[in-house]
Amino acid sequence: MINSQLINPNSIVVVGASNDLRKAGGKMLHNLLAGDFGGPLMAVNQREETIQGIKSYKNIKDLPDVDLAILSIPAQFCPDTIEELAKNHNTTAFIVISAGFSELNEAGKILEQRMIDVANKYQAALSGPNCIGIINQHYHGVFTTPIPQLDSKNGCDFISSSGATAVFLMEAGMQVGLRFASVYSVGNGKQICVEDYLEYLDEIYDPNTSAQTILMYLENISKPQKLLKHATSLIAKGCRIAAIKSGSTQAGSRAASSHTGAMATSDMATRALFRKAGVVYCSSRDELISVASVFSYNKLVGKNIAVITHAGGSAVMLTDTLEKGGLCVPLIEGKIADDLLDYLHSGSSVSNPIDFLATGTAEQLGIIIDFCEHKFDFIDAMVVVFGSPGLFDVENVYKVLNVKMDICKKPIFPVLPSLVNAQKEIQYFLSKGHVNFPDEVILGKALCETYFTGSPITPLNIDNTVDVEKIRSVVKSLNTKKGYLSVTDNNTIMDALAIPRAIEISATSKEEALQAAQKLCFPVVMKVVGPLHKSDVGGVVLNINSNELIVTHFAAMMEIPNAIGVIIQKQYTGLELFIGVCYEQDFGHLLLMGLGGIFVEVLGDVKVCLCPCTKEEIIYRLKNLKGYPLLQGMRGKPGVNIDTFANIILKISQLTQIMSEITEMDINPLIGVDKDIVAVDMRIKINHE
Repeated sequence: MINSQLINPNSIVVVGASNDLRKAGGKMLHNLLAGDFGGPLMAVNQREETIQGIKSYKNIKDLPDVDLAILSIPAQFCPDTIEELAKNHNTTAFIVISAGFSELNEAGKILEQRMIDVANKYQAALSGPNCIGIINQHYHGVFTTPIPQLDSKNGCDFISSSGATAVFLMEAGMQVGLRFASVYSVGNGKQICVEDYLEYLDEIYDPNTSAQTILMYLENISKPQKLLKHATSLIAKGCRIAAIKSGSTQAGSRAASSHTGAMATSDMATRALFRKAGVVYCSSRDELISVASVFSYNKLVGKNIAVITHAGGSAVMLTDTLEKGGLCVPLIEGKIADDLLDYLHSGSSVSNPIDFLATGTAEQLGIIIDFCEHKFDFIDAMVVVFGSPGLFDVENVYKVLNVKMDICKKPIFPVLPSLVNAQKEIQYFLSKGHVNFPDEVILGKALCETYFTGSPITPLNIDNTVDVEKIRSVVKSLNTKKGYLSVTDNNTIMDALAIPRAIEISATSKEEALQAAQKLCFPVVMKVVGPLHKSDVGGVVLNINSNELIVTHFAAMMEIPNAIGVIIQKQYTGLELFIGVCYEQDFGHLLLMGLGGIFVEVLGDVKVCLCPCTKEEIIYRLKNLKGYPLLQGMRGKPGVNIDTFANIILKISQLTQIMSEITEMDINPLIGVDKDIVAVDMRIKINHE
């Protein structure tokens, strides 16, 4: 529970303060003093009269009332200290930087819970334990360095599960000119977690005064629906969010009975959650810093990038990265291109990348930018790669770049890699409020990630062609509360969804099997009923085209352990497709889609959405499949109707809204031929205890 005393306290006490700046309590007090905290600042230390020039209390019982207490004392003393301060000194906010709690062992976990219970009893906010603290415009409550120069409007709000990682990110960000508005270190975060800080930033958001960028480093997502709600809200208000999610759970390696359950991982769930909210997913500190830096410039609204450089190799690496990531470095040619070439040295190239050589001047750079801004209408943004070959002072180049970045409407992203030759000039450039990208490849990846991360997704109402009452009637009539549904129930649900399915007839005797084959007409498929993974036990036979084969395979299948019958099914040929659903604890239902049959396991080429989905979201994910060309049709082989496939996937997404009891589900395969797609095999596992 975040309160005003935690964010903007009128008074602060450091319990465990010290004159030794090598100790956490000493450095914490030092940073508070250096940050010019405006209210009463107190210290507690049993052996000191004064600490760093302020009065030190030897016993917390002697303290006056205080809003915020920062604890830098052994873990075992923290619960009683919180009890005393909350009960007798009206302290309603605590930052516990002490370690030795749940991150250590079971005894520490019990101690931590006791501390949280005490804080909750007095309705006090508890940040930590095992954190570095909080930095904001009101106070510098951390025991680490560096303390960034805060910019509440143009900086980033940064929430981090890890204190050390927060320090590393601040250091890296400050080196390239990134600014910060606030830093919230979560630590173990059992009372106040990352999602709670995000909720707070959502509640106080003001487009005129709040930071427009939020960065997050998460080691776990304890409240995914809360994160989705507030990230979606913030992005809808104009904020931009990027995040790293580290660590993994056993979800990816757990034993699972369905193909979907075996493939679904916590990382899939995280990525799907971020996509749903519009959060840019980052996989490293460098990537997070680069994405945040991209956010600090005008938004990229088109895919066509002009690469402007005097360094050919860097331009090639950047161009490759942009093109592989889905952005374009389009050819520049024609009369206007020739006009630009007249202003440049002999040997220059304007075809894009625009290479104006190591001897290029500030004046030439300005001219190139003006052409891209005003004359090359198809160019949406520019990347300027300009270091120093050591031939001349590049100060004027960076001055021109500074001016152009301020006046141009198209975004300009600067890559200034000469950290030694142009160190002075880069510092000048950063002092003007700009951010530098030292590495062109990392910038290229960040541009692609930010461009292709969509806006928050809001699903529509359930399709009126879906028979909701029939689906719910299946659940109500079940004899079991968990496990796999019968073939009959599966078919009822498919029909209620209006999804075409293969014609099939059940048989428990060879006579029934022969009658079914005659009715369906050869060739047919035989499948054993009973075993879960039919193919693994020889329980699926294709291309059966005679009565003799019906009799032979029926006898063989009934010998399979747990077999209770067979299904005779009309045989379809075409491209095999896959749809799956897996319930991920707290996240909700994940929807997987891709190529089907055995290839879903061999290739693993699936894409994931977090339910409920939109059709646009589904089509976008399908287009990102490696096997998408197969869906379109290639080398004379027909593809499938993408719109039809997307509609079927959308209905499965809607099924998860109607039938929340689903834990795992496979439709594998669906057979697609031209406009028709038919579901051939389906399994649904439920749990509604």
